[in-house]
Amino acid sequence: MSYQPDENGFYGEFGGAYIPEILYKCVEELREVYLPIIQSPEFKKEYHALLQDYAGRPSPLYYARRMSEKYGCRLYLKREDCNHTGAHKINNAIGQILLARKMGKTRVIAETGAGQHGVATATVCALMDMECEVFMGKTDMERQHTNVERMRMLGAKVTPVTTGNMTLSDACSAAIRDWCCHPSDTYYLVGSTMGPHPFPDLVARLQSVISEELKWQLQEKVGRDYPDCLIACIGGGSNAAGTIYHYMDDERVKIVLAEAGGHGIDSGYTAATIHRGKVGILHGSKMLVMQTPDGQIEEAFSISAGLDYPGVGPMHCHMARSGRTKVLAVNDDEAIRAGYELTRMEGIIPAIESAHAVAALGKLQFRPDDVVVLTVSGRGDKDVETYIRNKEMAKEYGNF
Repeated sequence: MSYQPDENGFYGEFGGAYIPEILYKCVEELREVYLPIIQSPEFKKEYHALLQDYAGRPSPLYYARRMSEKYGCRLYLKREDCNHTGAHKINNAIGQILLARKMGKTRVIAETGAGQHGVATATVCALMDMECEVFMGKTDMERQHTNVERMRMLGAKVTPVTTGNMTLSDACSAAIRDWCCHPSDTYYLVGSTMGPHPFPDLVARLQSVISEELKWQLQEKVGRDYPDCLIACIGGGSNAAGTIYHYMDDERVKIVLAEAGGHGIDSGYTAATIHRGKVGILHGSKMLVMQTPDGQIEEAFSISAGLDYPGVGPMHCHMARSGRTKVLAVNDDEAIRAGYELTRMEGIIPAIESAHAVAALGKLQFRPDDVVVLTVSGRGDKDVETYIRNKEMAKEYGNF
């Protein structure tokens, strides 16, 4: 079975491009040029130079000794939190801003939830001297206000979205509406493996630098270029896509993804789309979507702004439905405890998104010689206030 999209952007039954007529020309233009551009020697040279000299890649692959002892395996952390801007999002933003420039666009828009993609987009727009507007739900602006100010410092206009529950899904809708009004000069820099084709494939390819590095880093550290298990958190799916990209067809590698369970998958307050979703259309793509019996989008809920999305990228829908990936639902309290655990045991404060992946360790069984790679998708500076407000969930770590 192939886990890559077909020529129409379908991963099995998922994907495609379900778009209004006004965007057809924009999306079709992007579909025609994205592969020739990103596969060209000129693009690759500039892209990889910026990844190295600007973003700070390769990101470290760190052996977590104490947590390896606790969970009975050889645990390595892929440190995307060490990148410039503090998350994996910069990998995609650098690639897409080069693509936008090559296409002659003069204005860039983006959606953001936790703010990391917004910061990355604002950063590369400042670098390339391009106009930038970021759409962000009002709820997320309040809980991620530090990232809002970072975007403004970088020169971006941050537009609050006040529809729905004022989180990531609503920011996506607002960005698409803006794109409909400015189709000729504007490039929509999508932050995750979602949206109409070719965005899911484009973002996955740009994030695949993560697993590309893993192959040679593992060869150096453990004597083989593959792990026994890969673990990543999943919302829209970009860091997960990058983590697994070069291992999708390697059946020696078990893939475990952690989605946001919120208060519990049956509580009515959850973002566990793989567990709760049904096939539907959201933001231009056919995917698993949390929805009511009559097809209305249900509001997602998670303590994590970056995982607070009622859908999930089509590649991940296909891989989960086909049994290639094991998807675990991690509740808010489990994520908070896991975040404190990583902080106290390894001195690494993870983003709450990443903490969901850390929590998955306690739901799995390993052999002592298993090589496990877990992607820390972002650093936790932006979430310190949330950790503090919910520290009662991690009482076992005390001494606050």
